[in-house]
Amino acid sequence: MKQIEVKIMGQAYLLGAPEGGEERLQQAVQRVDAAMCKIRDAGKIKARDRIAVLAALNLAFELAEQPKVAAAPASANADVPALSVAEQATLGALLGRLDQALGDDGRLL
Repeated sequence: MKQIEVKIMGQAYLLGAPEGGEERLQQAVQRVDAAMCKIRDAGKIKARDRIAVLAALNLAFELAEQPKVAAAPASANADVPALSVAEQATLGALLGRLDQALGDDGRLL
């Protein structure tokens, strides 16, 4: 497993990426970073852990909606990028890590 350094909301993280999965991991990091920055930039929430939880929930909700979007006509989901099984697994693993990291916090919400 290869380790890569990424930045999410300006903070550096060292993540393990499976061989050949570096690009998919980078894409997942970009989605998480964009989701977290969008919440932060809205200005209502300042705590990084709360931003992370909300971003995780938003991404999980998007993943849950994927089968519904896939069943819709092609013209309806032209702007929605389809996630491969590997990308879904990567996002699931990242959400699991986030849950684990925040689970010991005791002040999630």
